[in-house]
Amino acid sequence: MKEIELKMQGKIKRLTNNTFKFDERVAEGWFSAVYFLKTCEIAEAQRSDNIVKMQFFQKKHAVLCGTDEAIALIKTFAKNPEDLEIYSLKDGDKIEPYETVLTIEGPYQNFGFLEGLIDGMLARRTSVSTNVYNVVKASSTSGVQKPVIFMGDRDDHFTQQAGDGYAAYIGGSTAQATHAMNEWWGKRGMGTMPHALIQLFEGDVVAATHAYHEQYPEDELITLVDYNNDVVTDSLKVAREFGSLLKGVRIDTSRTLVDQYFWRNQDELGTFDPRGVNPELIFALRKALDEERFHHVKIVVSGGFTEDRIREFEERQVPVDIYGVGSSLLKIHIGFTGDNVLLNGKREAKKGRKHRPNPRLEKVE
Repeated sequence: MKEIELKMQGKIKRLTNNTFKFDERVAEGWFSAVYFLKTCEIAEAQRSDNIVKMQFFQKKHAVLCGTDEAIALIKTFAKNPEDLEIYSLKDGDKIEPYETVLTIEGPYQNFGFLEGLIDGMLARRTSVSTNVYNVVKASSTSGVQKPVIFMGDRDDHFTQQAGDGYAAYIGGSTAQATHAMNEWWGKRGMGTMPHALIQLFEGDVVAATHAYHEQYPEDELITLVDYNNDVVTDSLKVAREFGSLLKGVRIDTSRTLVDQYFWRNQDELGTFDPRGVNPELIFALRKALDEERFHHVKIVVSGGFTEDRIREFEERQVPVDIYGVGSSLLKIHIGFTGDNVLLNGKREAKKGRKHRPNPRLEKVE
């Protein structure tokens, strides 16, 4: 692995020097499309004095991310990077469709083989940051900003966690599931208990919570309460046992199950879908906690939450305090394109593409 330290140019003040780790085979073209490699060889042999300008754009309203990483890639693997002139927007910038976010100018053979890698970096990071931004925005639909926990560790290859966690941070999520997700922006992972802990105590949620609190007394106590598919009963058991020590309960009911609360109260069943974590279940849980004066206990929900589902909950003012979101935040739906648009200072591009100067770009030193 090859490492480079780069002063991250992101707008978030918390960011300082960061070490990006790259596979050394990038320099050999191992990850580059073969036609880029061949073109670099032709340029070196027959057009070595030409200077091209490459610009990168995408086609949606988005929250940009991946520019620091892309610049580090260029600085690490481009040939004679000091001869290249680079201009870029910053991670966290809101961008418009077709807006130029990055330009590279210099001999094509020095950097052309990196085009696809840069496209991919910008696509993945910007998709994640935009997804998170939209979910965070949806979580404030009711007028109160509610935290969003980034729980994408099980939804993609683990090697992506650091970059995805940083992109999620740029999008607005400051609570994340693993230490790796926090690596690039300086915090540590957070979380309390999975179903596995409760299984070790044979489904006894109270006993599992005692074990957790004994092991980690400084942590805020948040208990997972859907193991027995009876969230109201188990939430009250834990709340009665721990009182003010209990900070919250998390509900992660499978979309294939109907909670026991509805089987006991079938008169409450109506036209709504009673499966999984649904608004009526959360209303019932909040009511039960409040009736026993456990107003301080927060409700955390997870399991299949998306931007649309969160907005639906917020529009109905479902009493959720924190959302845990995973797979929907990792959908790659923004693609970037790198185009050569100037040749030796003159306009030269394929039909349908043109040089799009952007006064917001800043020179990268």
